[in-house]
This record gives sequence, structure tokens and C-alpha cells, in this order.
Amino acid sequence: MNTLPNRKDAERSQAIVRLTLGGVAAIYVLATAALSPVPSEGESFAILIGGFMLVAVALYASIVKWPGHYPARRIFGMVHDYAGISMTMILGGEAMLPVFGTLLWVTVGNGMRFGTRYLAIATTFAITALCTIAYLTPYWREQPQVVATLLITTMVVPAYAHMLLRQTRGAYEKVDEANFARSRFLAQASHDLRQPIHAISLFTACLRDARLGSEARRMVDNIDKSLHSVSQLFRSILDSYTLDNGQVEARAASTPIRTLLEAVAAQNAEVARWAGVTLRVRAGRQRVHADPALLTTMVQNLVSNAIKYGPDRPVLIGTRMRRGLLSVEVHDQGRGISATHLPHVFEEFYRVRQVRDKDIEGVGLGLSIVRRIGALMGVSVSIRSRPGRGTVVTIDGLPVDRGPVHTPALATAPPTAPLTGLRILLIEDDHNVLQATATLLRKWGCRVDTATTIPTADVDYDLVISDYDLNTDHSGADCIAYMRQLSGRKVPALLMTGHNVKQVEAALDDAGIPVLSKPVRPAELRAVLAALRAQLVLPA
Repeated sequence: MNTLPNRKDAERSQAIVRLTLGGVAAIYVLATAALSPVPSEGESFAILIGGFMLVAVALYASIVKWPGHYPARRIFGMVHDYAGISMTMILGGEAMLPVFGTLLWVTVGNGMRFGTRYLAIATTFAITALCTIAYLTPYWREQPQVVATLLITTMVVPAYAHMLLRQTRGAYEKVDEANFARSRFLAQASHDLRQPIHAISLFTACLRDARLGSEARRMVDNIDKSLHSVSQLFRSILDSYTLDNGQVEARAASTPIRTLLEAVAAQNAEVARWAGVTLRVRAGRQRVHADPALLTTMVQNLVSNAIKYGPDRPVLIGTRMRRGLLSVEVHDQGRGISATHLPHVFEEFYRVRQVRDKDIEGVGLGLSIVRRIGALMGVSVSIRSRPGRGTVVTIDGLPVDRGPVHTPALATAPPTAPLTGLRILLIEDDHNVLQATATLLRKWGCRVDTATTIPTADVDYDLVISDYDLNTDHSGADCIAYMRQLSGRKVPALLMTGHNVKQVEAALDDAGIPVLSKPVRPAELRAVLAALRAQLVLPA
């Protein structure tokens, strides 16, 4: 690590400084030359400054067109800077002494932006330039004390900057080590915590389908509500962490907006029922060019907030066209937010505190995550609210995809289709998750064969469900590929994972295999299975 923040735009920043300082120096030089009794000096300075600025503009254009780390271009930029400064101080003599400040700025600036190696090179160039100026200028030859002072300053200031860079680099390395250790811990904790939450969710769904009395059903509801709260909090913390570490990248795709919003509504149906909320979707048939997973996360957080803060009232998820772009709006009829709180609601961990809100769960990350994801996707998020009347949060600026319509089979499959008789091969190395998933699938009428790793023989099945991380030499993707090869057909498959879904999808490189993030809601699992079953009867 040679640079302080190791920024990708370091060369561009230095080029902007070059143009700025060049412009300021040009004003001073030309003003000084205009007061000179020798007219030819003004002409010489004008030619020198014009040539310097022309090359500076060309360098900036080169950096904009070909960004990145090019050592030769950096060295050329330094040579150009010191040559321009030297010529100016040689031509102007005593009157150009203030230009030394520019030389010192350029020296330290190259080191702070490009690292200690470039700081040493820049210092060498600066000392060489001062010696050349002193040798070629009569005034400087007559002022050895001034030359010595400038040389000492040119060596001492970069040396001090070098010391600061080393200390700062050491601090950054420690921070990087701590971040790496934290990343590893959170990655492992993420997977390990998702597994039991996922298993509890599935076991709870099994209990819900059993013949329970009213009291027992109420207890199951309470377990499910608490589990949902833990799951939401867990996902919010992980979303915030991945955004903090730059691990999220937007990958736009053509996405039917109605399908996406209806899927979010379906995933929140049970939570809405607990809160006495009726979820309604009013969306057009447009398709947006946006990252479907990130957009789903944004809408999910908004709908979760609307349910949380507007119980026993309807919530509307709708779309609207504005100036050729699509907006997604989430309306609730809850208690609303006062004007005092509105400017702060997108801040991390900020919660609107009002009377009798101690039972409202959460840590104040939802809207912060929504805005940060929106910035990543290039869309804006706004909020308006009236106390006692409700709140509207809007995602603005989604580009509409006007290409040929293609709706994936998974999007059109009926989520309530029966699963009776569906033969499933379930591969999962966690015993509790394996037992919970198999029990639930059998309650839905499926015939289930289980395995903890790649089966050694072919079995009779319609589709494969596998965990991605099997703690073996093979992943769930390897299992699916092997079973497809063994059966000689492209069997429908589903992956579940406790890791980052986007990373798994990138490693999988097969858009036909859906990937669900643990903990998976039973309704979501059933909807995807219904869609996969629909594929089995689609015409070839």
C-alpha cells in the first residue's frame, strides 16, 4: 500500500490541481509581467503559460479517457510541472520567488496522492529544478542563503510528509486487517446464524399446518412474529455492513415491475395479517431496467416500515410514470411523521420517537439502506408525510425498458399451485435444516429423498433442492450439475444459501436456477417450488 487512500481517481485529482494552480500562477505571472518595463517579458510569459496549459489540458483529457495507474504518465506530469515552474522562475527572477510555493505544493501533492515512491521522485525533481534555476539565474546566484533556504525547505517538508505517510499507512494496514477479520467473522456468523433461524422458521410452518388448538396456534403465531423480527433485524445489519464495505454492485436487468411488487407483497402477507394490514398492489405492466434484487430490498424495507408504523390500516404499493421514468410509491395511513423528524429519517440508527412507540421494533437502518441502495442504482428516494394522515415514500427515476417483452416462467407460475406428488431430492448437510425442510415438504404432499452430499446413485425425482455450502469439497451447484449429468436431463433445481446471494448467482452462472437467501420464508419457498413444478409441464 503506497498511497494514503489508494484512490482510483488520484491522477485525475492531481490533473485538476495542476490546472487550478496553473491558472492561479498564470494570473500572478501575467500581472507581474504587465508591470515590467520590458515588453518582451510579457510575450515570453504568455507563450510559456499557453504551452503549459495546453499540455495540462491534454494530460487531463488523457486521464479522463484512459483512467487508471500509468507510471509513465505520472512521471511525464511531474516533468511537465517542474519544467513549467523552472522556466517561470528563470524568466522572472526575483519577482517569481512566490512561485516556489507552487513547486512545494506539487512535490507534496504527488507524494500524498501517489505514495512515498513518487514523493521521493518528486523531491529529486524539485531539488534538480532549484539547482538549475540557481545556476541559470543571476539573481539566485547572488543569493546563496535564499537558495539554501529553499533547498532545505524542499527536502524537509517532503521528508515530514513521508513520515506522516508511513504512520498513516501503518494505521490503514491495521484498519484493513481489522476489517478483513471482521469480514471473515461476519461472513461465518452470517451463515451460522441463518441456519438455525431458517430451521426454526420451517419447523414453525410445520406446526402451523398441524391440528392445533387456538391457544397453541396463538403461541405459534407469536414464535413466528418474533422470528420474523429477528430475521429482519439480521438482514438489515448485514445489508448495512455489505454496503459499508463496497461489496454491493448494481447489475441492471429487465424486470417486470408488477411481478416484483406482487412478490414483495406475497412475502409480507403473513406479517401484514398479524398487523391487521391489507396490502394492495397497483402497478402497470412496465419493465424497468434495474437490479431486481436491490430494488426488491428497497421495496421490502419500505413495505416493512409501512406495516410496522401503520397497523390496522391498508398499505398501497403503486407505480407512476414521471417524465418518461417510473416511480414506485409505498403509501401507508399510519400516524405520520412530523416535520421535525423528516430531515433525519434517512440517517443510520435514527428512529422517530413518539409516545407509546416502545413496542415498535427495529434499529433505524431501513430507510438508510434504501437511500444508499438508491444512490448505488442511480435513483432517488424521497418521503412526504402528514401527522395523523400517513406517509408516502417514493423511489424515483427507474428507467423503463422498452425492448421486446419476455416474462420468465418463474414469474408467471401460480404460487398457490398444489405440490402433491412432487418428487424432490433434498441435499443439505445441516441435520436440523434437513429435517425441518423435509418435514415441511412432506406436509405439502411432496415425496422427498434426502442426502447430506452428492448422492452416489441416481434417484427418481422431479427437481433438486440443495444448500450451496455443504462443508465438503463440493458445493450445491456441483451437486446439481452432477445430478443433471447422472440423469441425462436438465432437471429443475433450487439453491438455498446463507451467503451473499449475488456472489452465489455469479459463481453459479445459470439464470435458470433460483437462489433463495436463508432464512427462507415458507411462503416464498412454496411459490418458487410451484413455479418450478410449472416448468415440468411447460411445452418443450
